[in-house]
Amino acid sequence: LLTNWTTLVFKVYANPEDLKLSEKKDLKTNLNDPDVERVRRNHLNDIENIIPFVLLGTFYVLIKPNPWVALMHFRAFAGARIFHTIAYQLALPQPSRALGFLVGYGICMSMAGQVLMATF
Repeated sequence: LLTNWTTLVFKVYANPEDLKLSEKKDLKTNLNDPDVERVRRNHLNDIENIIPFVLLGTFYVLIKPNPWVALMHFRAFAGARIFHTIAYQLALPQPSRALGFLVGYGICMSMAGQVLMATF
């Protein structure tokens, strides 16, 4: 959603057929707009981290963890990813974005460890 919004606001289109969405007729396709590219990279980073979390979370729930502990894992991961997304989009100075990533990564490792211990 943010990628589409940024594309429409800045009138930066990657595909020729999308140029018809604009009233301006002198536009050309652009694959290098810094604002749109930042949003796109942010989105790709979210996908790269959220999909493994969902897979791990599925296995984690199957081992029937303490509901409160599971809820804290899920909330903390969501908070870390939201913080990471905001830090990425606003270009906050490092290590802010790295901390958001590391908290999420640590939560995934905690869940993976519990799944492995319950399995073996």
